[in-house]
Amino acid sequence: MNDLRKVQRTPTGTFFVCLPRIWSEQYGLKKGALVALSQTTDGRLIIDPWYNAEPAPKVATLQVGPYLGREIVGQYLLGSDVIRVETTEQIDVEIRKSVKTTVGSLIGLEIVEETYSQIVLQCLLEPSGFPPEKILRRNYVIVAGMHRDAVTAFVTANSQLAKSVIARDDENNRLYFLLVRILRTILQNSELSRKLGLTPIECLDYRLAANLVENMGDACVQVAQKTLELNYGRPSEAFRKLLCDLQMICYDAHDQALKAFVNKDIALAENVRQLRKKIDFLSLNIEKAASDKELDVIPQTLAVTAFLKQIYAYSVDLADLVV
Repeated sequence: MNDLRKVQRTPTGTFFVCLPRIWSEQYGLKKGALVALSQTTDGRLIIDPWYNAEPAPKVATLQVGPYLGREIVGQYLLGSDVIRVETTEQIDVEIRKSVKTTVGSLIGLEIVEETYSQIVLQCLLEPSGFPPEKILRRNYVIVAGMHRDAVTAFVTANSQLAKSVIARDDENNRLYFLLVRILRTILQNSELSRKLGLTPIECLDYRLAANLVENMGDACVQVAQKTLELNYGRPSEAFRKLLCDLQMICYDAHDQALKAFVNKDIALAENVRQLRKKIDFLSLNIEKAASDKELDVIPQTLAVTAFLKQIYAYSVDLADLVV
């Protein structure tokens, strides 16, 4: 609808615009009916005829297929409240196990009904109770712990600690998926956007920030996996010192980057970029030391160095979201 209407004014000074008749009838408006007006960040007014009505649940129906797990995740991220998995035949045991595994990886999604040929999933979360900043902070705390423990596991050749880091990545992914779902829901619901105080641009920034934090967690998993490849070997004292120093600077970088992003602190964001010289200096020293040290751990050590530098790069990208 692109209907231009003149703004009119009553003798008392009130401005008004007549609503389109077809639109009014379509939504059942009559004389005396109430509509809600809300203002967007760019000054536009939104007229909501259903402001006091409960939104209908968003239902998706999926057929059993080879990519069912990915499809369930996709519908979860799109904000579906109910996901029905159906088939004309019996759902076998392996598919049921696959569905339950997928459900376990998504926060708030539960199996509420299960029959011969159908499984019904429902998301029980109330989006307004999960501010994106809170989810991002929680996800970052997990990733920061993974970062610290991954390097500690490598320099001490602690395979059990490395396995713990890998296991924690599941929670990292769960929180990432939850944050993406909440952000997409906000973008589709202006009332929720107003309630949480987030503009579409801010949602986009949070989406990018969430991806960067999740990628940091993936890099930590790569470090932990290199620990499992040591085969009872261990980096020398010189390597341990250099790697710990590099880890501390990288940790400081993403810690400052997250604070800068949340607080919109440009000065703190710039500090993250200023750490690049220290990162490059330590990386160069590690590469030089690798030229004449024991060969059995050199490939893993250089790989860990590369992953730590990647974590720093993600930190810079996170800081760059501050404008």
